[in-house]
Amino acid sequence: MVVCPICSNRKSFNVIEGPDKRAYTKCNNCQLIFTGTCFHLSVNEEKKRYSEHKNGIEYPGYVEFLNQAIEPALPHLSRNMNGLDFGCGPTPTLSVLLKKQGYKCDDYDPIFFPEITKKVYDFIFATECFEHFFFPGKELRKIHDMLRPQGFLIVMTETWRTEEAFSSWYYARDLTHVSFYHNRTFKFIAEKFGFIIHNSHNPRVVILQKQNSGNH
Repeated sequence: MVVCPICSNRKSFNVIEGPDKRAYTKCNNCQLIFTGTCFHLSVNEEKKRYSEHKNGIEYPGYVEFLNQAIEPALPHLSRNMNGLDFGCGPTPTLSVLLKKQGYKCDDYDPIFFPEITKKVYDFIFATECFEHFFFPGKELRKIHDMLRPQGFLIVMTETWRTEEAFSSWYYARDLTHVSFYHNRTFKFIAEKFGFIIHNSHNPRVVILQKQNSGNH
């Protein structure tokens, strides 16, 4: 039985054609497109692929890339806050950039940095990791519980626009990308988990602020 890994819908799906031979399912309730679990890579396969990425503070292109998420978030942050880079990968970079500007930020990655320093944070960045989530609803519950009320979640991921465009979309060619979000998916996430959405002025950056209660 197919179950949506965000909203747990079991009834209404479309089979979607993607740019490779993997099978894709679109949830008609929350608009998430996801691959079957048979296409999930092993931890060792993921680790190998992530270790091949040329990411780090010494790569100006990567720094510029991360600044797409940092810059629209800064007006919401203050230097007395504690932050977390969720899914930082093998070479923490976003936390280094924030620390250079006087912000406190820990690192977490389920493969490379599995220890979480604090129980709750004032802000959490999740840059280019939502698309890697096998079970996004589970990860969202974890992030939600780690975020203080009124805290901020800054997500950077590319969103899909149309089913037709998805069939040739470069973003879905990466075998580590298994979950794909529509703008309406983030609206659903906000309603389900108790967030409000702030405008980031960047189509690939979503700024969510946790409200005092959520029905997750």
